[in-house]
Amino acid sequence: MGSQQYSQLSSSCRRCPPDQRAKLIHTTISGYFKFVMFSHRWGEGEPLLRDVEGHSIYDMTTKGGLGKLQAFCLRACEQKYLWAWSDTCCIDKDSSAELQEAIGSMFAWYRRSALTIVHLSDIPNTGSFWTSEWFRRGWTLQELLAPRTTLFYTQNWSLYKNFLGSNHKTDVIVMEELEKATGIKPQFLTDFTPGMDDARSRLRWASWRHTTRDEDIAYSLLGIFGLHLPVLYGESAEKALGRLLVEIISQSGDISVLDW
Repeated sequence: MGSQQYSQLSSSCRRCPPDQRAKLIHTTISGYFKFVMFSHRWGEGEPLLRDVEGHSIYDMTTKGGLGKLQAFCLRACEQKYLWAWSDTCCIDKDSSAELQEAIGSMFAWYRRSALTIVHLSDIPNTGSFWTSEWFRRGWTLQELLAPRTTLFYTQNWSLYKNFLGSNHKTDVIVMEELEKATGIKPQFLTDFTPGMDDARSRLRWASWRHTTRDEDIAYSLLGIFGLHLPVLYGESAEKALGRLLVEIISQSGDISVLDW
């Protein structure tokens, strides 16, 4: 009740015509809770939930994954957002139920984000997309397709190509590079819809990507197809992909997906 945001909203409401107050409140609160998602490659020393719980991350070491997390949060603040989410420490991985929910919801979370920040840790300022391992990881496919607004940052946290706008997906040159790096046409990169349309192409986008855990290559595609399947860590990649393909064929009727 005593926050600066509340005081500003209360003051605005007093000055606002009564018939416009509901809209003002809705717009203000919606804006307040806009959030930024983080996309990156996991490295050494990534902070988990228990590592940061109850702490201010800016009071912690700047080494390894914590330094990366701090840099991400600072970039989110620079873009005027108050909320930021990272897969390293915003999921309780000790809870199988929470992990299952997170995997099933991941595409929707990235889709609802006001901004997704991508850190290309292996790309220098003068580098190009196609050399980054980020484009060869399984989970990053949905993290590329889901967001409407994305900013790519290089190794030292400079904006890729010294971009001055607010969304790399609106830059023609960047979109051409993304198409070359991924083999995905621009219309899918900017306006992707989960589902079964052209299922074979969607599988091919992932065919040369890899994951640390073999079965994740199937789980990382659930959001791409808008599917919800049980996540059974410990099953083989063949079984996980088999369950995924059975569901795709069942819903799409397209057996050509077996040849992807």
